[in-house]
Amino acid sequence: MKRFVEPVAFLLVLALAVSGVLSSFTVALINDIAIASLVALGLVVLTGVGGMTSFGQAAFVGLGAYTTAVLTVRYGLSPWLALAASIVVTGGCALLIGAVTVRLSGHYLPLGTIAWGISFYYLFGNIEWLGRHDGISGIPPLTLGNHAITGQKEYLILTLGVLFTAILLTRNLLRGRVGRAVRSLRDGTHAAEAFGVHPSTVKLIVFVFAAMLAAIAGWLYAHFQRSVSPGPFGITAGTEYLLMAVLGGAGRIYGAVLGAALVILLRDQLQSWLPHLLGAGNYETIIFGAALVLLLRGASDGLWAKIAGREAAIAFDSASGVLTASRKERPAKDTKLLELRHLKKVFGGLIAVNDVTFAVPAGRIVGLIGPNGAGKSTTFNLATGVLTPTSGEVCFCDEALKTISPQEMARLGVGRSFQHPEIMTDMSVVENVMLGAHLRGHAGAVKAMLGLDRKEELVLHAIAWRMLQRTGLEKVALSPAGTLSLGQLRLLEVARALALDPLIVLLDEPAAGLRVCEKRELARLLRELRQEGVAVLMVEHDMDFVMSLADHLIVLDFGNQIAEGDANGIRSNPRVLDAYLGGPREQFLAIGKLPFGGLRIRRGFA
Repeated sequence: MKRFVEPVAFLLVLALAVSGVLSSFTVALINDIAIASLVALGLVVLTGVGGMTSFGQAAFVGLGAYTTAVLTVRYGLSPWLALAASIVVTGGCALLIGAVTVRLSGHYLPLGTIAWGISFYYLFGNIEWLGRHDGISGIPPLTLGNHAITGQKEYLILTLGVLFTAILLTRNLLRGRVGRAVRSLRDGTHAAEAFGVHPSTVKLIVFVFAAMLAAIAGWLYAHFQRSVSPGPFGITAGTEYLLMAVLGGAGRIYGAVLGAALVILLRDQLQSWLPHLLGAGNYETIIFGAALVLLLRGASDGLWAKIAGREAAIAFDSASGVLTASRKERPAKDTKLLELRHLKKVFGGLIAVNDVTFAVPAGRIVGLIGPNGAGKSTTFNLATGVLTPTSGEVCFCDEALKTISPQEMARLGVGRSFQHPEIMTDMSVVENVMLGAHLRGHAGAVKAMLGLDRKEELVLHAIAWRMLQRTGLEKVALSPAGTLSLGQLRLLEVARALALDPLIVLLDEPAAGLRVCEKRELARLLRELRQEGVAVLMVEHDMDFVMSLADHLIVLDFGNQIAEGDANGIRSNPRVLDAYLGGPREQFLAIGKLPFGGLRIRRGFA
């Protein structure tokens, strides 16, 4: 049913306008709303989905408007060709600005957008060629053949058509592979990077996309108003556009339209009624701001969330079937896959990992154990490229890696989970797992917007569904990931790691929070992976669990590798006993108890 929302709304407004029910003033107001909605739509993707706050979108509207004004007035270019030029010029500027801006974080990012937003405003107002603060007038109307589009109702058909198309393209973008990558950045970048996503590249794509929508809005504005000047493209306008996106519902496509309508209608009504009530003065600015603050206080997630509720999970035509993806060739059993050689990591004066050397062979389960603070998670992060070693080497298939990054390790076939679950809470469970299969797809932003990635999406969905079945999560596949229990989140991370089609899986405390039956199923799955030739490196504090599974154990203590061997050897190793229990082996043999069987320990596992 939701697929008919846009065309029905488009036809309804169009019918009202053409039939004469709506006044010319109302039609002009709807034109303004539709044009502003384009800018707000870009901000929904940029700010609401991508998590990048921008106060400078009005500058990109100005770039689009001034480009078409200059080309049509001074050079006589067709407005339709000027549209392409506006998009290219604005997109090019956004690419250059974004290459620097999107790398900023925290409060520096919005401050950066304010800076270049103000710069463009003064640039437009001080260049003689652009008419300074008087701007450029006499912009020709849009034409279809020999017919000039001058009537407001005719123009409404165009603006609504453009808005309708932009909504479809944006929706297609967000539901595809690139869209998942964009949405994954809201809750941090670690998980996205671990499965091949390059955050700076994805952010730049979104930044340019939002700027292009603003350029189209500027092109429509210029030919609707038939003149341009710097006023509508300043930082105040940029703040209003951001407010539209936030008020309607940052992250909600239809929230952009709702927010634009509310801001424009509220401002218009206040300007009409307040002079009659309070007399002359700029009271509308004060009351306008107060009204918006009250609206946001009552609906912090945006008004569209109050109207429509939680967004449904993206639906697919099939969860399985004949669609398959290519798989990596499995190396022979006991082939060294991941090898750490004399790895060392120093944080200031603290040696977190010191001279750690071990290998993880194909078709084997290796356990990495040690008391709290032993350096296990740091070793994981060094092995997956999250941290850079102070010295030593990380090797894959006997080849030392010169540059180590999470994306490169994912490309090689290294999947991982995290000590504290790194999941996208607003995405469904199946979409979280589909993120793990990011590198098994190839569709880019353009292909997604045009809807040409559907077959590939079905393949990735089938992969994700299979991994959910293997981990027993298929019943909650369409639930928001943020609603799962801790044990389910652990299994979700395992499913996501398997969706990568890994040669080796690094699991950081996978059994933490699992019930007995869930641990039994996880153990069964890990044995299956071993049988399939997948290597497993596991950090785990449940000694019964890890010792019943591991073919080989590595023990760390204060960053040092103190022992390695099979479970029986590790259980009775004096250095391990001392590390865990704080006493010699003999004193525990005297009372008939050895560690890892319920005895209280000096430095806990939890």
